[in-house]
Amino acid sequence: MKHSFGLSALVAALALVATVLAPMAFADVPPRHLTVATFNIKHGAGTDDVLDLERTAGVVEGSGADVIGLQEVDRHWSDRSDFADQAAWLARRLGMHVAYGANLDLDPTDPGEPRRQYGTAILSRFPILDSRNTLLPRAPEGEQRGLLEARINVRGKKMLLLNTHLQHTSQAERSAQVAAINEIVAGRDLPAVLTGDLNATPEAPEIAEITQHLVDTWPIAGRGDGFTFDAEAPRMRIDYVLASPGIDVHRAEVITTTASDHLPVVVDIALR
Repeated sequence: MKHSFGLSALVAALALVATVLAPMAFADVPPRHLTVATFNIKHGAGTDDVLDLERTAGVVEGSGADVIGLQEVDRHWSDRSDFADQAAWLARRLGMHVAYGANLDLDPTDPGEPRRQYGTAILSRFPILDSRNTLLPRAPEGEQRGLLEARINVRGKKMLLLNTHLQHTSQAERSAQVAAINEIVAGRDLPAVLTGDLNATPEAPEIAEITQHLVDTWPIAGRGDGFTFDAEAPRMRIDYVLASPGIDVHRAEVITTTASDHLPVVVDIALR
């Protein structure tokens, strides 16, 4: 009995020490700083309509982005992009991990060739643990859109990077897509960042809907109007980086480039 009592006392003492030290351990863990970006690359065609994926890669490289959501990315799609797997090519060129979401998925032109796909991609300097692509609601005549999610390990801290490209022709369709995204975001328990070409300006109802769960980073950390489209004469802000309320935002910038008809948005954040 004495031996049992001694063991119980030791266990209780160790539990007390762990309780005292746990908050101190968390307090000593520094925030994970990283740079997140969004860029609609128009399958690598610039304002001059010339296909130049190396130019696209140069913009991503120059942005300093650690994680970037790309829209309008071809994968063996057609001769407009030389049937290249653009996501894989950019990942190799930049030395980054990649996740791809095919929103359009067609049979190849010739049997035995890869499937023809068009959608979004996520590039990350940090390991991508897993990914999934969820097809979003659309009207019968609407183009299929999706939400690509990637779980990323940022120096021991997990986060969720979501990437989307909403319908450009219908406000009602965008609202339905936003409702689906909100449901997905509400069901996730990780700090999240959503990048995307939302095809809606900040005063649009669907932006008010999507910022019920996520914070628009530009008003917090950006300067000026933040216009991203079109690249030659920017007149509207339709490309966004949105973040969970628990993520700190330090800087937001629009990069000037002719590599696409959209301008990329780059945001510095910190995961607490």
